[in-house]
Amino acid sequence: LAAFSDQITQNEKLFKRIAAVYEARDAAGLSPEQKRLAWLDYTNFVRAGAKLDPTAKKRLSEINQRLAALYTKFSQNLLADEADYVLYLEKESDLAGLPDSVRSAAAAAAEQRGQKGKWAVLNTRSSMEPFLTYSDRRDLREKVWRTYYSRGDHADAHDNNAIITEILKLRAERAKLLGYQTHAHWRLENTMAGTPERALQLMEAVWKPAVARVREEVADMQAIADKEGAKIKIEPWDYRYYAEKVRKAKYDLDQNEVKPYLQLEKLREGMSWVAGQLFGFTFTPVEGVPVYQADMRVYRVTDPTGRLVGLWYFDPYARPGKNSGAWMNAYRSQERFDREITTIVSNNTNFVKGRPGDPILISWDDAIALFHEFGHALHGLNSNVSYPSLSGTNVARDYVEFPSQLLERWLSTPEVLNRFDLHYQTGQPIPPELVRKIEKAATFNQGFATVEYLASALVDMKLHLAGDQTIDPDAFERDTLKALGMPSEIVMRHRTPQFGHVFSSDGYSAGYYSYLWSDTLSADAWEAFTEAGGPYDKAVAKRLHDDVFSAGNTMDPAEAYRAFRGRDPGIAALMRKRGFPVVVIEQGGAAARPPEPPLAPRE
Repeated sequence: LAAFSDQITQNEKLFKRIAAVYEARDAAGLSPEQKRLAWLDYTNFVRAGAKLDPTAKKRLSEINQRLAALYTKFSQNLLADEADYVLYLEKESDLAGLPDSVRSAAAAAAEQRGQKGKWAVLNTRSSMEPFLTYSDRRDLREKVWRTYYSRGDHADAHDNNAIITEILKLRAERAKLLGYQTHAHWRLENTMAGTPERALQLMEAVWKPAVARVREEVADMQAIADKEGAKIKIEPWDYRYYAEKVRKAKYDLDQNEVKPYLQLEKLREGMSWVAGQLFGFTFTPVEGVPVYQADMRVYRVTDPTGRLVGLWYFDPYARPGKNSGAWMNAYRSQERFDREITTIVSNNTNFVKGRPGDPILISWDDAIALFHEFGHALHGLNSNVSYPSLSGTNVARDYVEFPSQLLERWLSTPEVLNRFDLHYQTGQPIPPELVRKIEKAATFNQGFATVEYLASALVDMKLHLAGDQTIDPDAFERDTLKALGMPSEIVMRHRTPQFGHVFSSDGYSAGYYSYLWSDTLSADAWEAFTEAGGPYDKAVAKRLHDDVFSAGNTMDPAEAYRAFRGRDPGIAALMRKRGFPVVVIEQGGAAARPPEPPLAPRE
């Protein structure tokens, strides 16, 4: 595929045609969408080496093909470590502290692997996180933690460090070949941030208050551990466990209180309902549609007029060989270039399937992830463009997470909580007092969540700003985190040898910051709804549809956001959302807007 892609972007006759259209875009009377397409195609070809001489093109193609092979090997190594390392628990004492839902899922996972009568803790995030949150067995928590965060870093046949070193070398060489200072400068050129420096400015603005919050969180945890006579210092494998104790003590909120109300199937219904309220969509199950796995379900999606807008595939369960985590795929993009074509999208998650007939109960964090990925799907389903390359989620990397992160906010709206967060046994809606606890704890543990993410984003950016060095990934990670002042109680969300976002493709390379950039937009956009009186305000929802969800890449993302919001975004809403202090500076005796990384487009 890499070779095929190079054959296209290095085709001189094709590039001459693209250049001719681009250069005549004003005189030819093109529509704004066509001008945008001409600019994108032209710049993408140039960025892919269309103007290089034959020798440079040959070397570029060699680099791209080698990188493609390395990306595949990286992913295979990661999958192998996730599949090969399974912790089987054999005694009841090994289950101390685990709620029934976690025990049941672990028993089902063991039975699926031919170990009936045991309990399996898989080497995946969806299995690891609940175990670290609830297990009273500190020795087993440490074992599970070390196994998970050592994926791709075992100095064995599946070790990814040498692969990463070569990937970084090749990326640096490619950037220089294309005329860029570093891989990071090349990747960020056509993003909202525009330069690595602007992305770093935002990350560093949030990093310090996030670390300060972690210090407070650790102090609260250590106090509980000391009070219980644990005689320990909080370590990374203790963080989730004692954070849950703090949640109970400070907010009287136990995740196990919430989980019985979070049925996977009811949440799926809730997502569809939200899509109906915001965009007028109706989801109807269809049978007889080809699927690649028997557990997949398919839904026909129609707009308020009954017009088909696309198909939505739902693939919720973990299985051997399936990538971990949660994601959205677009199998077919919406377009009307030659004829009207509707989209086909899927949401994929890794919930552990229970015994037949048992409801799948998920955590609040997993419910947020479910809504997040559904936001990506709605970005595709709402698409209303002429050209497939401008369709749906084919937007700048630091803009694509904006719609998905925004949709997360509807999970906690009273309308969803009361209609779809129903107890799996009684069918009763989640009690108002429990809702109040959830709202009160909304910014709980934001220090941890922000620091573990930002550590990964900062290491990613600094790796790709290092230029043509021979990098030892473990040493670079260690030194960078030390320089940042990384709290010892937290580890990166994605350690370098397992950072699939960055090393299984070019995808998020020098781009993991995008989640924070997009969340800056989503926090600011959510306040448009609250300012209008509520999350289902029809006028704001229409602007959201017209200027964001349906527009694809037909306009510059900063202009699209400005059309929706009426102004540029700022960082203040993000800081409020996370419960961090918003610093206001005085200028000429009047309160000014907080100092904000500039999110307007580059000139």
